[in-house]
Amino acid sequence: MKILVTGGAGFIGSNFIRYMLEEHPDYRIINLDLLTYAGNLENLADLEGCRFVRGDIADKAFLETLFAEEGFDGVVNFAAESHVDRSIEAPGAFLSTNVLGTQALLEAAERHGARRFLQISTDEVYGSLEDVGRFTEANPLAPNSPYSASKAAADLLCRAYWKTFNLPVVVTRCSNNYGPYQFPEKLIPLFITNALADEPLPVYGDGLYVRDWIYVRDHCTALDRVFHHGRAGEVYNIGADTEKTNLEITQTILEKLGKDAGLIRHVKDRPGHDRRYAIDSSKIRAELGWRPATSFEAGMSHTIDWYIRNESWWKKIKSGEYRQYYQRMYGNR
Repeated sequence: MKILVTGGAGFIGSNFIRYMLEEHPDYRIINLDLLTYAGNLENLADLEGCRFVRGDIADKAFLETLFAEEGFDGVVNFAAESHVDRSIEAPGAFLSTNVLGTQALLEAAERHGARRFLQISTDEVYGSLEDVGRFTEANPLAPNSPYSASKAAADLLCRAYWKTFNLPVVVTRCSNNYGPYQFPEKLIPLFITNALADEPLPVYGDGLYVRDWIYVRDHCTALDRVFHHGRAGEVYNIGADTEKTNLEITQTILEKLGKDAGLIRHVKDRPGHDRRYAIDSSKIRAELGWRPATSFEAGMSHTIDWYIRNESWWKKIKSGEYRQYYQRMYGNR
């Protein structure tokens, strides 16, 4: 099978490619990535059997040539602008990649007869939860940031291509991921790397925002199951039933690294900050027999150990353009 993986140089995409080449060594994977700020070819530098192509998923002429040359059996679309703070700062890029780019991919996949299109979405399309309940696939979409709104729009386009063109699309909505190769603007890698450098850990507001966390490899196993066995036209929630507040995450990192709580610095909250996400993943568990295999404690230990061992990877990132962005986001809070 020949699969196009878009955004494969990013965090979840690169972990997925690694997983798929381990589990399906006979598959041919083409990694399409524009290599914007969060795309990093070092994430896959040690792999063989994966062709890299640099390009923009919103470029229809480029996609036409690529699909005509390769004849993909399936598409897995990770390519997305994904950071909420950046979407507040510059929403236009999120519409271009997440909406127009997804539509261009859907069009190319339909025209060239792809047998599967897997759209990687997010639980953020559901909006915010109160203190009880979990998001199911039947929840209405109620996005609260430009990022989540752009992902919700992409999900609806996928549904439209299934209903209108019978393109075999499946959408997954996952809770917060963590693990190796995550760009250090996201909470866990940011706080790990800051703590390692004895720098402040900027916690938004009161720090009691709740997220449902999943180790990235467990997410990859779920995607493998959905790609091969999920029902076309369906949405599958993916979660590990691990709800933690941002403060709990922060304290876990500090404890595992033996750092003082004095590194915690509460900063001004961001606009439209959703209070709680929690995923009901009973559908994928019942239909496809998937279960997460990694406990939060084990996953965090693996993740922290990886960042300790790969200091040169994250230091290169944090010394460049990211530093300027970091200053804009947190410097005056």
